[in-house]
Amino acid sequence: MKTLYLDCFSGAAGDMLLGALIDAGVPLDEVRHALGSLAISPDVVWTDRVTRAGIAATKFCVRGEDSAREPAPVHAHSHVGAAQSRSHSHAQSDAEHHHDHGPHVHEHRTLTEIAALIDRSALSADGKARATQLFTRLGQAEAAVHGVSLDRVHLHEVGALDSIIDIVGAVFAIEQLGVTRIVSSPLNVGSGSIRSAHGVYPVPAPATARLLTGVPIYSGPQQVEMVTPTGALLVTAYAQEYGSVPPMRVQQIGYGAGSRDFADTPNVLRVLVGESDGAAGDKHRHQHIVVLEAEIDDMNPQIFGVLMDRLLAQGALDVFYTAIQMKKGRPGTLLSVIAAPELREPLTATIFRETTTIGVRYREMLRECLDRETIQVATPLGTVRFKIAKRNGDVLNASPEFDDCVRLAAEHNLPTKQVQAVATQAYLDAKNRGL
Repeated sequence: MKTLYLDCFSGAAGDMLLGALIDAGVPLDEVRHALGSLAISPDVVWTDRVTRAGIAATKFCVRGEDSAREPAPVHAHSHVGAAQSRSHSHAQSDAEHHHDHGPHVHEHRTLTEIAALIDRSALSADGKARATQLFTRLGQAEAAVHGVSLDRVHLHEVGALDSIIDIVGAVFAIEQLGVTRIVSSPLNVGSGSIRSAHGVYPVPAPATARLLTGVPIYSGPQQVEMVTPTGALLVTAYAQEYGSVPPMRVQQIGYGAGSRDFADTPNVLRVLVGESDGAAGDKHRHQHIVVLEAEIDDMNPQIFGVLMDRLLAQGALDVFYTAIQMKKGRPGTLLSVIAAPELREPLTATIFRETTTIGVRYREMLRECLDRETIQVATPLGTVRFKIAKRNGDVLNASPEFDDCVRLAAEHNLPTKQVQAVATQAYLDAKNRGL
């Protein structure tokens, strides 16, 4: 399984992602070709080789639509300074921009106008549809923030030609990589405030925050905007999972440079491209999970059964209880719930609602699961389902379905353990025959 990992430890922007993908091996000339008439001459887009805190990276650059400069953002404990041009190989601005690139005018394009520009690109039909969907999602976020209908939305900084080029280019580059799985780290959004076309807002900006809904983010020490709207749009549209680097054999590494040059943290987005271990079964064997725990010592024990049923019905992967000794020597029960990370909040709400606990702790971790399938095995007593567990194609466990054994035991007036033994022998015989 070809995997792309987006390491957003220093934020994310459209030009950073595209620069990283080019750095990882996507040819710039092919990106130019995909842009079609969006880039009418070769010098409209180019790359510079730059360093960020000692890390060599690729800076994707776009010639602006005009020499005018949008107002630089402000942030806590700093002043708004004159920004330098980003076209220089070591250029940096006083603060990360709400828009991803340098010189341009504030554009107020509608979604219809942007769709027409995308149609001028040389993307595949699927690529054009994906890029148009991305801007529609961005428009929906802006409409929700400003309380207007979608057809009245005008995209400001992100409606400029260079942002459109970033998104179209990124759609093409990801398509070129041919990855089947995309995982992202939690996103460092920075802190402080930013100046946009509508005024000064806290970081992350309102539309960016809405695009990041449900995604793991954190506020890093940098007093600037680290995730731009296009960065949030692209990462959240493509990432299928969030967490640490998944088990994989890395084949390509790319660094895409941002516009800042911090002293101690490289302002880059890193991408890792490689093959996941275990091929087809890897997605099921390596999973990010959350473990919820709560200690309970003052609840009617009849409720524990109801609680387990409700948590499992909500999608918990497993629920179990452990007898513990609590303060003052009181016997108690430790509730443990294993679930997908996105279910943490609803499951926590159920625990608080249904139990007497006053605190729930949780931790995220990886788990490895064997590949599983169910087969039918014919036995002298009847058909029994078997649960088969494999790793890299090798069968490690085979277990008869208990309910089937209980049913056959009742039908033949036999002990359940005897039916289990008969079923297991039938499975081994079938396996030896190569069935």
